[in-house]
Amino acid sequence: MKKLIQMTINDRAYEVAVEPNKTLADLIRYDLGLTGTKKGCDTGDCGACTVILNGDPVNSCLVLAVQADNAVIETIEGLSTDDGLHPLQQAFVEKGAIQCGFCTPGMILSAKNLLDKNPAPTEAEIREGISGNLCRCTGYQKIFEAIESTRS
Repeated sequence: MKKLIQMTINDRAYEVAVEPNKTLADLIRYDLGLTGTKKGCDTGDCGACTVILNGDPVNSCLVLAVQADNAVIETIEGLSTDDGLHPLQQAFVEKGAIQCGFCTPGMILSAKNLLDKNPAPTEAEIREGISGNLCRCTGYQKIFEAIESTRS
């Protein structure tokens, strides 16, 4: 039996009827069409599905949609504005940190959360901040440089 839930995603209110076993990743990506949230491993290991839920990054493949009732969620689609890309998005472009792009949304959201809470993280703190996000391309150096270039 579906349950009616309410949530705010990227400053837009949603009211959605969901099956109790539907994950937040599936709801966001397939039902609401916010395809920036990627599905990678489906076991919480890769971080491709990272969203910011009530101020903290989570692997949305491990969260049931019903658990997000009345939540405030931020996805990659919520970062850019009419004025352009978020500084982190722009830094990823300028530093060549996007690579294949599959991990990028989750990586950027984890980095944004880190910088929101700690505007001047150390190198170790940046590495720890993105440690839940895996990149299977060429490595993390350009990603690290992009994040480092946006810290205060």
